[in-house]
Amino acid sequence: MKIANNNQQEEYRAFLNQIRQERQGTSNFAKLLFTVVFAILCAVIICVIIVENSSILNKINQVQSENGIFKAAKKNDFQVPFSPRRQNILLLGVDSNGEGTSLWEGTRSDTIMVVNIDHKTHTVKAISIPRDSKVYLPDNKGVQKINSAHAIGGINLVKKTLKETFGIRIDKYIIIHDEAVEKVVDALGGIPIYVEKPMKYHDWAGHLHIDLKKGENLLNGKQAVGYLRYRKDGLGDIGRTQRQQWFIRSLFEKLHSPQIITKIPEVLNIFSTYVKTDMSFYELSQYAAFARSVDENKIEIATLPGAPNQKGYISYWILDPHKTQEVIDRMIYREKQEVDVTKFKAGIMYSPLKEPQAEAIKVQLNELGYEVNMLKITHLSHSRFVANKNEVSVDFYNWLQKKVPELNKMQFIYDPTENYSVGSDFTIVIAEG
Repeated sequence: MKIANNNQQEEYRAFLNQIRQERQGTSNFAKLLFTVVFAILCAVIICVIIVENSSILNKINQVQSENGIFKAAKKNDFQVPFSPRRQNILLLGVDSNGEGTSLWEGTRSDTIMVVNIDHKTHTVKAISIPRDSKVYLPDNKGVQKINSAHAIGGINLVKKTLKETFGIRIDKYIIIHDEAVEKVVDALGGIPIYVEKPMKYHDWAGHLHIDLKKGENLLNGKQAVGYLRYRKDGLGDIGRTQRQQWFIRSLFEKLHSPQIITKIPEVLNIFSTYVKTDMSFYELSQYAAFARSVDENKIEIATLPGAPNQKGYISYWILDPHKTQEVIDRMIYREKQEVDVTKFKAGIMYSPLKEPQAEAIKVQLNELGYEVNMLKITHLSHSRFVANKNEVSVDFYNWLQKKVPELNKMQFIYDPTENYSVGSDFTIVIAEG
């Protein structure tokens, strides 16, 4: 087995510890990332269920809400949501200004994500924009964190900021209030979760109280929020990301149960209150149908790269101009490069208990002619395929999956910062979770 030398291992472990420390102090930008993913996931799956049950659809189409989220499109203003070009959907997760305040006005966007969809190729690419990113807001609003754009100028200022700062045009938007997760979980009667370790944490100022026992649990709304936000285990956001994946798996199982049909009216009522969008119910149902047709192996995600910076009492995320443009060109404009894939260097990071699987994958990669560097890491989050270089595309990953079946259904991540790299162009992370 070819393993990185001891100095490389020590250096890499020290680097990971540094990342964890930085995330511990600056991870607020991702505080509600899962809120967006969870709520949109619920909306998409529920739309699919409703569309497949026409009798329910006829009843639901009558539902009206103040912001029009579930208002059925009239025939005379019918518009096909998929134009010939690719579309950018903006997803925002906004926080609360306190009890008795407006759900939408003056609220900061703790989550900012742009999802680029191509209906011709049935592919999806998503960019997460750190909430603390230091930008210049249009209309003479000055230098601010990007999450303040919604609080200052609403959705229009957010869209304008994305266009003028990054060149990203927004076609549709969905805004989700942070109370959606708790209420949806309660509406579904709880979510079954295996809690991997005892979790206890109390933040009296933030009204966050976590007290979960190890083992099988049926989490209610408050417990689910605590489980998703828990990060006092030395792993910070790395551990929390893994727990979010486990939560999604349990959510899928719950939403596919026959009992979900009776929960639809209540969940729709929650969405009509805590979700705001410029899409009609019909458009949402069309996007739901599109989502069903997307191969999960053709979904690519990335975060705009940068580094934390403290200026006085304000913590900013300073974007790397070159790498940020590289991410946008790849994810939004879909730029591709002609490369010789046989020249790629492969890397494998693996948890100690996954050494046999790592060795088996190494053998297969060697047979394909790839040099493979390996590194054992005690703590790893979920398994995934990481493209460290821009030349490593989803198409290459899909080809490699056919040669190495163990890579099927691994999440594809583009990370030009090379946080997870073993001197490699692409890295296969094999974790216990």
